[in-house]
Amino acid sequence: MVSLFCAGFCLPLLASESTAKVIEKATPSLEKIVLIVGDSLSAEYGLTRGTGWVQLMSDQAVKEAVKVRLVNASISGDTSSGGLSRLPQLLKLHKPHVLIVELGGNDALRGLSMQMTQQNLSAMANQGKKAGAKVMVIGMQIPPNYGANYAQQIAQAYQRVSKETGAELNNQFLKGIADDADPLKWFQPDRIHPNEGAQNTMMKNVWPQLKKVLADIR
Repeated sequence: MVSLFCAGFCLPLLASESTAKVIEKATPSLEKIVLIVGDSLSAEYGLTRGTGWVQLMSDQAVKEAVKVRLVNASISGDTSSGGLSRLPQLLKLHKPHVLIVELGGNDALRGLSMQMTQQNLSAMANQGKKAGAKVMVIGMQIPPNYGANYAQQIAQAYQRVSKETGAELNNQFLKGIADDADPLKWFQPDRIHPNEGAQNTMMKNVWPQLKKVLADIR
């Protein structure tokens, strides 16, 4: 088993509920819709339902009177290929103003080609844009034992996706968690997935950037 220091990017190959969870917190006529397509880091793997960073972000939006509806279509164990195959129907069904893609970690852990992952993520970003959505891609990382060269390929893949498609890039998802002096306190007993205490930090690492994206939508 990969150690804790995989920084929460070691994602299980277990499938969870495939039905998108809609978190409604605002007036339908005024709200903006945000679709999150991710893996276990967004699907509340190992957490009590309703305590993950996506729900916390919805709660934060209410506190700040930001009218938004979050649709969490994340599945534990999902890959960029899986997300790409699911996306057309999700876009058609939910018609989001913003698409957040949190995928690629499982691709890396399986040693899949980063060129393929990049192509999948770019295709998702372009599909989102074609559907009229702003797009944010959350960058993934891998444990050190996968080698510096592969880690660099992964980082470059996300940078290229952002540059080539114009998607927003978030590289701070687990900042303050995986790089904490005592990371054990932020992870579940499996030493792989961030625990409930880490979810608020994860939310704060995404929310300000998302809020700026939402503010630019007219």
